[in-house]
Amino acid sequence: TFPDVNMFSNSDEAVINKKLPKELLLRIFSFLDVVTLCRCAQVSRSWNVLALDGSNWQRIDLFDFQRDIEGRVVENISKRCGGFLRKLSLRGCLGVGDSALRTFSQNCRNIELLSLNGCTKITDSEGCPLLEQLNISWCDQVTKDGVQALVRCCPGLKGLFLKGCIQLEDEALKHIGGHCPELVTLNLQTCSQITDEGLITICRGCHRLQSLCVSGCANITDAILHALGQNCPRLRILEVARCSQLTDVGFTTLARVSMEPDDLLSTITDGTLIQLSIHCPRLQVLSLSHCELITDDGIRHLGSGPCAHDRLEVIELDNCPLITDASLEHLKSCHSLDRIELYDCQQITRAGIKRLRTHLPNIKVHAYFAPVTPPPSVGGSRQRFCRCCILL
Repeated sequence: TFPDVNMFSNSDEAVINKKLPKELLLRIFSFLDVVTLCRCAQVSRSWNVLALDGSNWQRIDLFDFQRDIEGRVVENISKRCGGFLRKLSLRGCLGVGDSALRTFSQNCRNIELLSLNGCTKITDSEGCPLLEQLNISWCDQVTKDGVQALVRCCPGLKGLFLKGCIQLEDEALKHIGGHCPELVTLNLQTCSQITDEGLITICRGCHRLQSLCVSGCANITDAILHALGQNCPRLRILEVARCSQLTDVGFTTLARVSMEPDDLLSTITDGTLIQLSIHCPRLQVLSLSHCELITDDGIRHLGSGPCAHDRLEVIELDNCPLITDASLEHLKSCHSLDRIELYDCQQITRAGIKRLRTHLPNIKVHAYFAPVTPPPSVGGSRQRFCRCCILL
């Protein structure tokens, strides 16, 4: 049944306000989302005060309103929430610029997580000393000066996402390595100007690093793998897709210093798989996507290694053209294997997958088999359809 409309009248003496103490109403409001809180704020003067109380606005995600959010909205939120605000996502809010962030940083000193992903008007800013996680991916106006100001004011940073910040060079990484000893996660994907010099500084200054993404950073070499092995014993996730200068020699060194990665992305060969099988007994997730040089022999060593029997849970082999059904045979002894990716492995057959499932009945197999290419028409005058055309 619906409550009496008089309970929601504009009078501050409405029944619900008499029956429930303000503390209880405030507690109820704390469970509401942004839209509902704004609606409640329009019911009466007393509800306006309660709904817009800063304690209800500790976590705000404005992604659904990205087209409407302008700088003044962020400024008003910061003034209303003040020290209550802990997490704010402005992902995709193109109307937010430096001026709004400056006001925000002055009012919300307790912010811990701030996402500015895609806020392309943002350049260089500072001012939140308790910040632990910052996402400024694709903010391509950010430079080394902004990074320097940020890390000097936020020494407790644990997560920093700089994906697509194409102006960043080694100098920015030196600032991070020199001021962020607590850093756990760093994403530098497609920051194409960085080199070994800057990343080595990160390795030497951020010993707690557990996750590093440098995919698309084509200038880095095996020197990075050596530095990671020597300085970052907690590293578990390393993403190095499209880093074509990395070789088996570097990965072998990394594996031999007892790295225990959950995830490894690169174009590597069977030699690396042999070293991983020997030196990484706790390997759980292995991504070999687009590793076009690995063969069934590499998978054979992996399948006979110590991680295979009890630890390995996920292996991604999509777009590995040399892999055949023999690899699936080598993986039958991986009793913990929960998922395998086989998209675009053109030598894998349905029969091979069926045999694997007889040994691992609960495994999730993600594969795709293209429709058979239709034969040419009589006389050969009509062009054969390619696989892409069939899909489209």
